[in-house]
Amino acid sequence: MSTRNTMLRSLHDVGLAAWFGGSLMGAVGLNGAARDEGDTWATTARIASSGWAKWTPLNAAAIATHLLGSGGLLAANAPRVAAQQGVAASTLTKTVLTGAALAATAYSRVLGKKIELAASSDPQDAEKSAKHPIDTDKAQRHLVCMQWAVPALTGGLVILNALHGEQQRPAEQLHGMWERARTLALHMPSPGHLTH
Repeated sequence: MSTRNTMLRSLHDVGLAAWFGGSLMGAVGLNGAARDEGDTWATTARIASSGWAKWTPLNAAAIATHLLGSGGLLAANAPRVAAQQGVAASTLTKTVLTGAALAATAYSRVLGKKIELAASSDPQDAEKSAKHPIDTDKAQRHLVCMQWAVPALTGGLVILNALHGEQQRPAEQLHGMWERARTLALHMPSPGHLTH
């Protein structure tokens, strides 16, 4: 009923772990340390921006790794998604949640970059910031929301991943496939309805 997909699962899980863990550590540790060490808004923003800028390439690699593993697992499990009751719904939920986490991550980076430019002491950054002025208070408020949205959404993905693991147990697969077949049988026309 099931085959091994160790590499795909590893890509999926390691990528998701880094995405979730990095965003949570950043929200709690990095941003908290920046608030403790910065004596002004600009200093605090520069410290946090520097840390997030260093994390961004690794975070992008983690997300790409997770998506590669997710896509491979979806392709490998397509027959089970179609045949086992409940798997399609949890897969759709996971896909929507992944899209929301990607959007929140991208929006966070855009906001973070704007704040980084606004807080920078570099004349070139100040010039770029002057060309595209932002309301730093509003951007900061949005960023505070996003710093918690990303770990919440990716944490939801971790929970759905646990559900998918449970759905792959042999007994769960048999039960789910039986329920799907029973549901389909209830919706099939009886032989008497097929004759004219």
